[in-house]
Amino acid sequence: MHIVADMRKCEGLGMCESMANDYFEVDEDDELVHVIDENPPESDRAHVYAAVQACPVLALTLEG
Repeated sequence: MHIVADMRKCEGLGMCESMANDYFEVDEDDELVHVIDENPPESDRAHVYAAVQACPVLALTLEG
């Protein structure tokens, strides 16, 4: 599984960070999401999937 963030869509709302701060962080300077770990383990798939689905602007996707 690989996390992909589309920076053209991101509005820095932070839903992903609030749900999975081990994987997502909204930078205070540019106010965009930064993926901390693009390849989380399979054991965290449900947790990361929920955070990706919570993005209101659909800026996050999972591949693989």
